This record gives sequence, structure tokens and C-alpha cells, in this order.
Amino acid sequence: MSKRIVVAGGGAAGMMAAISAAERGGEVTLLEPNERLGKKLNITGKGRCNVTNNAGMEELLASIPRNGKFLYSAFSRFDGRDAIKFFEDLGLPLKTERGNRVFPVSDRAFDVSAALERRLKALGVSLVRDRAVRLDILENTMQGVSGERCRYPAQAVILATGGVSYPATGSTGEGHRIAAEAGHTVTPLRGSLVPLRDFGLGRELQGLSLRNVELTVFENSKKIYADFGELLFTHFGVSGPLVLSASAHMRRFGERAYHLEIDLKPALDEQTLDRRLLGDFEKYANHDFCNALDDLLPKKLIPEVVKASEIDPHQKVHDVTREQRRGLLTVLKHFPVVIAGPCPVTDAIVTSGGVKVGEINPNTMGSKIVKGLYFAGELIDVDAYTGGFNLQIAWATGRAAGFAAAEAANNDD
Repeated sequence: MSKRIVVAGGGAAGMMAAISAAERGGEVTLLEPNERLGKKLNITGKGRCNVTNNAGMEELLASIPRNGKFLYSAFSRFDGRDAIKFFEDLGLPLKTERGNRVFPVSDRAFDVSAALERRLKALGVSLVRDRAVRLDILENTMQGVSGERCRYPAQAVILATGGVSYPATGSTGEGHRIAAEAGHTVTPLRGSLVPLRDFGLGRELQGLSLRNVELTVFENSKKIYADFGELLFTHFGVSGPLVLSASAHMRRFGERAYHLEIDLKPALDEQTLDRRLLGDFEKYANHDFCNALDDLLPKKLIPEVVKASEIDPHQKVHDVTREQRRGLLTVLKHFPVVIAGPCPVTDAIVTSGGVKVGEINPNTMGSKIVKGLYFAGELIDVDAYTGGFNLQIAWATGRAAGFAAAEAANNDD
């Protein structure tokens, strides 16, 4: 007789957990309150879905700043290359792009969730539109799940309800409450891969997108991170791929001060950029300084660069001194953005914090407190940088939890 397994949460981790448990002979019920499975999955990667990252173990672990070692066992058995094979075996062609980021050839996130749904159906997983509200536990052993509509008896339960980012997709933090009521510690929840608020610069530059710039993050004046790419100024501050990745390193707001520096011309060293400036200054020698940077910078950015340079905007270019020009070079290579704090966790791509990893068996994702309880995905206190790494956490932990729940069942029979 197969063991009854309930998976709470029909996102990436939950679907993988349900598939994995069913592949090992479990009688699986998947609880998901949304009308569609994978609601958050379907909006990842701007609707393209960065499925995973085609990286080796060392790079995978290096891309997880919080509790990466906890995932060593799960990644050893199911890494990015295993995920690629898994999805291609489901009939989903994939492609690898810059930074080893893996996407569907179709560039459609819905094709990823559809492939998972087909597999769930083929394995006979029972999908129920309900939300888990409480675990039924007797003598520290799982008995089942109580939902809003019904009770679901089970010998094993996998919690995969997500974090607290993007609550409109159903990630409301209920899973953390449920885990805490079962005796687990939930570490403080905050946003990671989240836009950043500044002190008003964003309002002046709202809508300006900068491509091919280098961003450096400073914590209390100490350089902690740098990367190259694209960022966007918004009404509240800064966003875009560079900023989202940078935010994962800025984990001590309130204790530490943070500021960013943008190299607006990373392809040019200071000597080369100075020669470029001299050429522009010769061309605009009789113009006001504020009108001499049109060939070098986006129009919207010029007033802020002029302000930061502390050169009188109406000073004639031919009167700009060598010392002033050197100050301008510093601004162009180190344009400052002082950060007030992160945007709310509801605006984050992923949640940092969650069920304490010390209370979870890293080989099985099983609870060390309640027999028959397992965890998968964003509910756990692990999170990664952008690039497909967070979904890889979902696949690997879901796979481990599903297999372990079903195998434990077989041992109990």
C-alpha cells in the first residue's frame, strides 16, 4: 500500500516535490488555492522563466550567500544540469544564454509550468484547490493537513508554500506560521533581489535606464560587491538586474550604511576618458559647462552629473580648470547613489529568511522536530542571486523532499 503524501503549495518547489514523490510510488495530493499552478513561476524572468543555471557545484554554492552549505547534498543529487535533463525529458527544449542562464527555447514561462502539469497528471497526482491552514500532528508524528475546505490524512507532508514576496501570487507567509506552530524556528523575513530606495535622486532621473555600466556596493565605505550590466532609475530609487543582484549583499540595513557608485564609462580608463573630455571641451569651448556633456551622457543624467561635479553649470567650458576636470572624471567613474533602504519585501523577487536550516535534515529536507514533515523551496532560510539559482533551489529541495517522503513511506509499510 502506497503512503499518502500531501504537498502544500503548487509553485515550483511544490510541483517538483509532488512529481518526485509520485515517481517513487507515493499517493500524492497537491494542495494549491490558486486557479493555476505555478502562478509565481509564470512571471519569473519577465515571463521567460530563467529555469536554472548551467553551472557546476562550486558556482552554484557560491551564488547562495545565505546557508549555501546546507544545499550541498541536494545539489549533489540534482544540480542545474540534472534540471536541464529533467525538463528536456518532459519535452521542453531549453537554451543557455549569457552567464549560464537557462531558458525555454520558446521564451515562455507558461511552457515550464505546463510541462510540470503534464507530468503531474501522467503520474496521477490529485490536485485539490485548497489552502493548508494547519498540520495535524500526534506525538511529534504527521497525521495529515487541515485545509480551509477539508482535512487530508497523510503520513507525510511537504510544506512548499513559498515566502512572503509577491503576495498576489499566493505567497502570504502562511507556511512560516504553520511551521512555527509545529515547533520550528522561523528566522526574520526580508526581501532579497529587491529594488532599493534612495534619498530622492531616483525622482529626478525616473525612467532613465543605464546599460553597460559597472555598479559597486559599499557597506560603511567598504567595497562588498561589484558587477556589470543594466540598471533603472525609478520614482523611489533604483532597480534593474544590477540592483536586484546587489541587494542580495546588502543584508544589514539599520546596522550599516550603504551607498552605490556607478561607473558610467567602464570601457574607458581615466586617462582615455580624460582625453575624451578634452576633445568635447574643445568642441564646446565657448558653451556653458552644462551644455558641454551632450555627446557623453544621456540628457536626463547631465544635470545630476553637473551638480555632483560642483562646477558652476554656467561656467564657460574654456574656463574649466584641470582640477575641476579631474573632479568631473571622478564623478563619471564613481557616480554616487546613497541608499535609504530596501523596498518592502512584497516587492522582492525572493524572501530571505525562513525555516531555520539547523532544524532540517539537509539530505532529506525532513524536519528534525516532526516525523513525516518535509520542507521545500523559498520557505527554507536559503536564497540566492539572480541567474536561475533560486529556481534551482526549488527544484533540488523539492526533489529531495519528494523522494525522501516516498521512501520513508515504503520503509513504514
